[in-house]
Amino acid sequence: MSNRHIQLVNPFSMVLAAGLGLTGCGPKPVTVDSAQLEMFKPLPGVVESAKNPLTQAKADLGRMLYYDPRLSKGQDVSCNTCHDLAKYGVDGDRVSDGHKGQKGTRNAPTVYNAAGHFVQFWDGRAPDVEEQSKGPMLNPVEMAMASDKAVVAVLKSIPEYVSAFQQAFPGEEDPVTFGNAARAIGVFERKLVTPARWDKFLEGDQSALTNAEKAGFNKFMEAGCQACHAGAYVGGQIYQKLGLATPYPDTSDPGREAVTKQASDRMVFKVPSLRNVEKTAPYFHNGKVVTLEEAIKEMALHQLGKPLMRDEVASIVVFLKTLTGEIPADYIKPPALPKSTARTPKPDNT
Repeated sequence: MSNRHIQLVNPFSMVLAAGLGLTGCGPKPVTVDSAQLEMFKPLPGVVESAKNPLTQAKADLGRMLYYDPRLSKGQDVSCNTCHDLAKYGVDGDRVSDGHKGQKGTRNAPTVYNAAGHFVQFWDGRAPDVEEQSKGPMLNPVEMAMASDKAVVAVLKSIPEYVSAFQQAFPGEEDPVTFGNAARAIGVFERKLVTPARWDKFLEGDQSALTNAEKAGFNKFMEAGCQACHAGAYVGGQIYQKLGLATPYPDTSDPGREAVTKQASDRMVFKVPSLRNVEKTAPYFHNGKVVTLEEAIKEMALHQLGKPLMRDEVASIVVFLKTLTGEIPADYIKPPALPKSTARTPKPDNT
């Protein structure tokens, strides 16, 4: 028998072909329903505000104020203390330490992308980041300043701050005000946006996500997570009762009821964004859930009434990691702060 038609097969070439999907035996691509993607949107470049137009002078001033511990009574706590911009906007603690080491009662959420949320704080008591930034400065447990006048006294004692306020709010007779300080911090925060691979995928780049990540998204949708976590921020747009499907065991925090005084708002909280959720542990309003896996399991049980298997949770985690964005390293560099003067109030640790 002639052997001229017998071909020798190189085993290496078969492995290479299989790896490239040329043998017909490669992994089947995972598809995502384009109609489901319509529930989500890419992040904006900045979060605009008609009431507080963005300017570079405001952003520069806001950056200094965000990092300045002199806006606290003991001059040792700044916005960045609890919302560390180098650590995805959190401090990693269950609850944060404030004036004289006092503990807060709720977990400090990330400030990244927060300007796009429909309200601020877990209970929604502030409508925007400008109003939110006032709260910690005057909270006796947090930065503990005695009053807005005490904040202004610090700022007016520092000539460089007076000049910065004049540049940020030109034409105002007395620009160094508590409200303008909050507006400057708000503008700085409105540019704290973290685009991720998820955004590239939403913009049409199918290669931005792996098969496993697409499968994780499909599992996320199948479980029903999108009922609360949708939109550009994958959350941050509605209130929801904690324990909607199955009672939540810790009912010590009244949630939004403390604001509205309505019994129907008991245990109702703002739904958090899932942007950068991989990096912002611990979780929930009380910070008692340490791992992302446990957070997914608890949410599925208490909000959806769906116990998830370990492999389902793992798949969703794979997807959620695509929401980890890029920190704007240059924008968040700690600034050189203006020097105090003889008129600047001293630290008060009482």
